[in-house]
Amino acid sequence: MKILLKIAVSLPFLALLLGCEQPVSYSRDVVPILQTNCVDCHTTSGQGLVKSGLDLGSYEGLLKGTRYGPVVKPGDSFTSALVMLIEHRVDPSLKMPHGRKSRIEQAKIERLKKWIDQGAKNN
Repeated sequence: MKILLKIAVSLPFLALLLGCEQPVSYSRDVVPILQTNCVDCHTTSGQGLVKSGLDLGSYEGLLKGTRYGPVVKPGDSFTSALVMLIEHRVDPSLKMPHGRKSRIEQAKIERLKKWIDQGAKNN
């Protein structure tokens, strides 16, 4: 039993060493980032939802995007509008989170990018 436990505990480490990454999970990894940084404005009657039509309260809302088009391009984080907005690669009036002085932490941005590059799955 101890051997099995040691193997189970070391598998994520072994996968990391071999270059095999665990998939980024929408529910485990992405939702907390969106809830902390985006959902206040982009759900219910929030200003972001009213202005853009982007509802980040659900996976379906995220993938639907805004009234102007999708914000996530599965498999391509670089050209996904969501990433361009949070990396501030847009006009300063559009950068997100809007009205905040601080950006989303780079590690969290990288997590979102990895999720998008892995196909933006509802996992």
